[in-house]
Amino acid sequence: MKIEQVKKQAFAMPLTSPSYPPIEFKFTNREFFIITYETDIERLKAVVPEPLEVYDPIVKFEFIKMPDSAGFGDYTECGQVIPVKFNDKPGSYVHSMYLDDLAPIVAGREIWGFPKKLANPKLSVAGDTLEGVLHYNKLPVAVGTMGYKYQELDINALKTKMEEDPNYLLKIIPDVDGKTARVCELVEYHIKDLKIKGAWSGPAALQLFEHALAPVATLPVKRVISGTHILSDLTLGFGKVVYDYLEK
Repeated sequence: MKIEQVKKQAFAMPLTSPSYPPIEFKFTNREFFIITYETDIERLKAVVPEPLEVYDPIVKFEFIKMPDSAGFGDYTECGQVIPVKFNDKPGSYVHSMYLDDLAPIVAGREIWGFPKKLANPKLSVAGDTLEGVLHYNKLPVAVGTMGYKYQELDINALKTKMEEDPNYLLKIIPDVDGKTARVCELVEYHIKDLKIKGAWSGPAALQLFEHALAPVATLPVKRVISGTHILSDLTLGFGKVVYDYLEK
């Protein structure tokens, strides 16, 4: 393959058969189960990178089921999202993510910098209960439950907040020396083309279990604040770099 061919064809790894396509990633019937809880604010400050600011001892543990994802197929993920401020504007920092499909793990890490690891999350309905469970290998790491569709939420207010609020990621790519970072950037992205088909709240509970390689319990549950269940279609917008750690 000639140099010009390489330059023209190169998009992602591997060169001749990338792990994901160069498209906008659209999701149909994307289902969120979000448990908002209070934790230790000093532990939050220890894991959220500056220049992001922690202003409340709050974490959102999210279970997300994606049965119809362009380029990715059918998969489930979960993780922790932390409310933050950047330049005094409220947003969310994605702290950890665990999922069961290679393509979105690779694309999420390489394009945006999503902190994705391979694991076994599940989101399902059992009788009158919405259930989210995360296993890392064979061990349970998180269990979330919520009363199924107890109370409808204001879809318009929820849509505005989800589309307008920025989301932040710490994108890190190591250098070939294996010792330093070639890329270390704070990335901002937004959700686009959001259509909320339904949204509900209900009584919720969350248990987190200690695990060396899936340390979600590092941000312990002091008190569950709310449970939210959302069914939606959306497009995951591409990001922009808002802070480069290696240029400062």
